[in-house]
Amino acid sequence: MKKGNKDNDLSNRNVRAQNPKQTWLIFLLLLFIGTTLYLNKFKDIITISERRFETMMRSGVVEEVVLVTNKNLVEVTLKEEAYKQEPYFSELHQSGKLVQKKGPHYSFKTPSVQVFNDNFKALEQKLDPGKRIGYTTEERDLPGLLLSWGFLLFIFWGFWMFMRRMAGPGGAAGQLFNIGKSRAALFDTENQVKVTFDNVAGLQEAKEEVKEVVEFLKSPDKFTQLGGKIPKGVLLIGTPGTGKTLLAKAVAGEAGVPFFSLSGSDFVEMFVGVGAARVRDLFKQAKKKAPCIVFIDEIDAVGRSRGKGSMPGVNDERENTLNSLLVEMDGFATDSGVIILAASNRPEILDSALLRPGRFDRQISIDKPDMAGREEIFNVHMKPLRLAKDVHAKKLAAQTPGFAGAEIANVCNEAALIAARKDKKLIQMADFQDAVDRVIGGLEKKNKIISPQEKEIVAYHEAGHAIAGWFLEHADPLLKVSIVPRGVASLGYAQYIPKELFLYQTEQMLDEMTMALGGRAAEEITFGKISTGALSDLESVTKLAYSMVTIYGMNDKIGNISFYDSKRSEYNFAKPYSEATAKTIDEEVRSIITQTYKRAKELLLKKKKELEVVARELLKKEIIFQTDLKKLIGKRPFHKETAYEAFIKGTSTKKGNKKADTKTKKPKRAR
Repeated sequence: MKKGNKDNDLSNRNVRAQNPKQTWLIFLLLLFIGTTLYLNKFKDIITISERRFETMMRSGVVEEVVLVTNKNLVEVTLKEEAYKQEPYFSELHQSGKLVQKKGPHYSFKTPSVQVFNDNFKALEQKLDPGKRIGYTTEERDLPGLLLSWGFLLFIFWGFWMFMRRMAGPGGAAGQLFNIGKSRAALFDTENQVKVTFDNVAGLQEAKEEVKEVVEFLKSPDKFTQLGGKIPKGVLLIGTPGTGKTLLAKAVAGEAGVPFFSLSGSDFVEMFVGVGAARVRDLFKQAKKKAPCIVFIDEIDAVGRSRGKGSMPGVNDERENTLNSLLVEMDGFATDSGVIILAASNRPEILDSALLRPGRFDRQISIDKPDMAGREEIFNVHMKPLRLAKDVHAKKLAAQTPGFAGAEIANVCNEAALIAARKDKKLIQMADFQDAVDRVIGGLEKKNKIISPQEKEIVAYHEAGHAIAGWFLEHADPLLKVSIVPRGVASLGYAQYIPKELFLYQTEQMLDEMTMALGGRAAEEITFGKISTGALSDLESVTKLAYSMVTIYGMNDKIGNISFYDSKRSEYNFAKPYSEATAKTIDEEVRSIITQTYKRAKELLLKKKKELEVVARELLKKEIIFQTDLKKLIGKRPFHKETAYEAFIKGTSTKKGNKKADTKTKKPKRAR
């Protein structure tokens, strides 16, 4: 019975929340019909002379005379028995008034009100007393029409109907009157969140942090009886796609409490004071539902640092909203059972008052998963897929360095689509490899016509990367190299397996730069010319060289100085050094790149035979893997086992909690 009532309520809400455009059309149509009916009585009136009016009065066919004083117009309405007489019958039939049988039927102009009054009195004195009907006066214009009782009643009725239809959920009027209400979506016992920690893979450290929040919501006495206080706010920080929102949903699903979810942009409106009102309404609802969780996604939309980038004298609505949020977070009682979860991928721009203890006490960093984490994520997303026996999550995890959870989910979905496109019954490992290629390099351009000369340049370029990385000790080992055109402007790419390192030394960074310049060096050695295909390589090398000099202090002339401002302080110097230092920095960067390019050329000249072998194999197969490279030029001349080989064998060493600098590692080199 309750279910039926609920369905009826939902259906009634849907009826009231119809399309606002349809309601506007209905209201305008009714307004048009009412105006037309009101004005139709004054349409097709026959114009006569005052002399004929006197004749009609003497004949006794006139029922009513109206003098419109502001227009000096006299309107005449005939008696019903006059409709059958001539010439009135013919005239009224031709004008359409005979069908309506509504006056006025005739009209004429008078010089003035006084002249008509004198003439009418003189005319009635000549008539029999039974034919004297008198006349009435009125003023008629558009305001008078709008102020008439019938028209006003019609307008009020139409407005009442309009507001009744629009006041339902989703209606324009409902949104107007409820503009200060919170837009948070509530998930409670009726529509509880089904996500649990089992659905979250690759975030072991982060899950351990938030499990304490779940335990407090389930059994708060365990903490309060010892005098402890649970953190009021937990901020999830990480790059896009790492699972911040999913982890927040898992907390709500595990705790089994009401869960308010909204975005930071839901607070901000063009109207002054709306954001602050919505913040107050959100916390008011949360206190009524306590214990509960409030999740604010992308909180940087409203939590940006105050006083930066705003024009003086401007009333910043976002700043007012942030002030209200700060007050509310620090205002509710510690034992109220309301916990704030928030997510952001730009923590450096958040206001310091928002991050202080008492508001967001705890900050949980969610990094991209390592190999073991990627394997767990692959296993989660592979459960609903129909897989062949040759599909191994461990190999896929090793072949997707730097991938976040969202990218891994995309790879699994793309593999299923590729297999379905080929009419396969099961998803094979080759389909996953094609999906990885598509995610990294873009869609394969089968219709792109490349001349044999260009294809040969691309082959030697990619072979140069492969050879340089193969014979440099600290460079990332090659996983796969392809000369198949992909994406918008990519003619080929080489994929490497970055080492799971926490710190990078100068020799390691120089080897990375040498490998990146191996493509251009191979072109110059083979053809005596260079091409534009090394654009992305030059870009990465230049950034890395400037980082060594200006950020990491890896240059003797500049010394142990870093010009990088990780906190982005209020001074925000664009160039906190002199022109002389800037000149020295440019000279040192140019020197580093010149030396690494010279080193790459020397290495490829020594291995020119191997370069030819790899390039010819690429021209033949278009795609070669690490196993193919071992067959062509032998094993790497270094006895140390790569991270990929160690992980595949199950002998991977323990991983740390956080990488030192993920920005310097690139999983691909595409042009």
